[in-house]
Parts: sequence; structure tokens; C-alpha cells
Amino acid sequence: MTRLQAAEYAREQMVAQQIRAWDVLDENVLNLFRQLVREQFVPAAYRDLAYADTDIPLGHGQHMLAPKIVGRILQALDVQPKEQVLEVGTGSGFLSACLALQGASVRTIEIYPDLAAQAQSNLASAGILGVQVTTGDALGMLAGPARFDAIVITASLPVYDSRFEAQLKPGGRLFVVVGEGAAMDARLITRELSGERRQESLFETVLDPLVNAQRLEHFRF
Repeated sequence: MTRLQAAEYAREQMVAQQIRAWDVLDENVLNLFRQLVREQFVPAAYRDLAYADTDIPLGHGQHMLAPKIVGRILQALDVQPKEQVLEVGTGSGFLSACLALQGASVRTIEIYPDLAAQAQSNLASAGILGVQVTTGDALGMLAGPARFDAIVITASLPVYDSRFEAQLKPGGRLFVVVGEGAAMDARLITRELSGERRQESLFETVLDPLVNAQRLEHFRF
């Protein structure tokens, strides 16, 4: 088996044993994982883990999301061509690439300049267009009118912050993980065309907390 064949086999095993097995059944989403060369987005020291069911260290205490989490995010948001998407926490750029391949116009914000630069390099190497990488703190960029069809926060919020939801257009969707410790709840929040708010609990997981996000106060006795 050649190296290319081995990578293709590993990619298909990832799709079958991790992503599909975690209730990601949307063939369009599964095909993104077949199409995109995930190892191009993995730090060189961890490239052997590109198709493993694990988070991958990126530095600064940040991690590349496990494939099955990315799959559930993409399936939940159901991004359509030409939609405007905001991603908070660029990481390696892999999720940004998936969103762009769905035809979305993606703005992604990364607080660490070196991670933003590496993600931009990864996206360019993979030939991914339609992604604007911005360096900064997303929490300081939430003013202004609602302008996004979908928002994904790739880190957890110990305390839910409604400012992200306020950036959704009517019909827009927000993926967010809320909580601390082992009790984190992945949620899909939809701003209905009527203006009403709908919230769905998707699954439990554990993600790195968003830098500078509000934390719960823990009392000491």
C-alpha cells in the first residue's frame, strides 16, 4: 500500500468508524471529510494523529477539534452556499475549510497571531478560497447589526453570552458549547424568521474555554 493509499484508507475509516458512528449521516458532510486532506491542517509533530479520534494540541493550550465534533457542527449548522458564516477560534483552519467548501463566505477570528498565520498558510496550501482570517479577540468585535447566517464558537463558554446570538440574521443558527468541567452542553440556537428563539441540546462534550470569556464565580468556604 502506498502512502497515498494509506492516507485514503485512514480517511475512509475515520468517516465510517468515527463520524458516521456518531450520528453524522449527512452525505454532503461526510464527503467533505473524504475530500479534504486533514493532515494538511495538523501540526507536523502530530501528523500521525490526523485521522485519530482525538483533539490535537495546537499550542497556547488550544486544540484542533476531533473529527466527530467537526462533523456534528457541520451537520447541525447545515450551511448553504453564499451564506455568511462567523467562526470564533480558527485553530488550524480545518473547520474554516469545511465551511468554505460548503460554499459559505467565512470570516474566522483567532486571538493568537501565530495560530492565525498558520491557519492562513494551511488554507492556502489546501487551495481553499472564501475564508477571511482575522487576528483579534472576538468578544471585542460583536457590536453592530446582525449580519451572519451561521456562527460557530469552537471553544466553550462557561457562561452563555447572548452577544453572539444577537449577530444572527433571521433564520440564522449558532453552535455553542456552554458549561465547565465535564458538564458541557453543545447547543444549536436558531433565530426563527418570526423573530422567536429556538434552542436544541445536541450532545455533551468538553472543549477548551474561550479566551477572555466570562467565568462562573466559585465560592470558597
